[in-house]
Amino acid sequence: MHDLILPMQYVRQISSLVTDMGIDADAWLARSQLSQAQLQEDEMPLSLAQFCRLVEDVLSCTAEPAFGLLLGERLIVNTHGLLGYAAMNSTNLRQAAHLIERYIGLRTSLINVRLQEIAGETRLIFSETTPLGGISHTVFEAVILAIKNVLDFMTLGSCPLHRIAFAFPSPSYADLACEVCKCEVEYEQGWNGFVLPTAALDQPLKMADAASFRDAEQILQRELDKLSTEQSMSARVRRVMLEKQHGFPSLNLTARLFHLTPRTLHRRLQAEGTSFKALLEEVRHRLAVEHLKSGHMSVEEIAYSLGYTDLANFRRAFKRWQQQSPSAFRNAQRGGHPPPATG
Repeated sequence: MHDLILPMQYVRQISSLVTDMGIDADAWLARSQLSQAQLQEDEMPLSLAQFCRLVEDVLSCTAEPAFGLLLGERLIVNTHGLLGYAAMNSTNLRQAAHLIERYIGLRTSLINVRLQEIAGETRLIFSETTPLGGISHTVFEAVILAIKNVLDFMTLGSCPLHRIAFAFPSPSYADLACEVCKCEVEYEQGWNGFVLPTAALDQPLKMADAASFRDAEQILQRELDKLSTEQSMSARVRRVMLEKQHGFPSLNLTARLFHLTPRTLHRRLQAEGTSFKALLEEVRHRLAVEHLKSGHMSVEEIAYSLGYTDLANFRRAFKRWQQQSPSAFRNAQRGGHPPPATG
């Protein structure tokens, strides 16, 4: 299976914006070995490397650091296919948020979404599924604004978001971000996403259609089941680990979930150039970084949640991953201010 899930419709939106900004879109595509004709093929496979090159090139040739916001503004509800249609027919905001959380992977494999109650707030939190490097800010801005557009449409603007949060430093275009997002936008928050209006989460929506929602979700579930079957063994194991991150399943249990013997699972992962131990290490690394950036757990709590019974072992592992201690990493994320937790 290809390493990127991203409907070509989104790339066509990027190309259209590039053209509107006076840039030669044909030349831009050609530098990534693509053409306008290929963009019209919905089944055209696009690799993660190609997508990253396209976005890096866009940022370079347009010299527009707010490109993600300009793109996200264009991604309205009907851009998102059946997922947008199902969300539009949701009974309430909570149902729509859970729908997006479960099925976002059918629209893009770049970002994960989760609904979480933190510090008295209801947050929809977005995180990278793979490190995106220099295009991370652009992708987060585009995706978060796109999902905000969906929620604004389905509520007819009656339940505005309280605020949008970004983990990265405040950019030169922060005022523009507030204008485009039509709500408070905060930076250096340790997480990416937005705060939902808790009081309105369960209020019935005027556009709700239970039958249409049910039919659309059934199709989405079939597509998700199909995607899970087509995914590589390592991708499926990684997904199980992320879903059960507060108690990682053993090799034996994971094999049983896939109706395989541990030996068969080991062979399949080996054929893909990896192992159960390597995948567990990768997932622990990703979650450790995410937890430290969010700042809501102490280093000890993070170590425990990742299955380390000895804090020293977690510290050693983190130094191997990031070449610095967990506390030093968290301190750097806070701009050099001493962290509140020990570690």
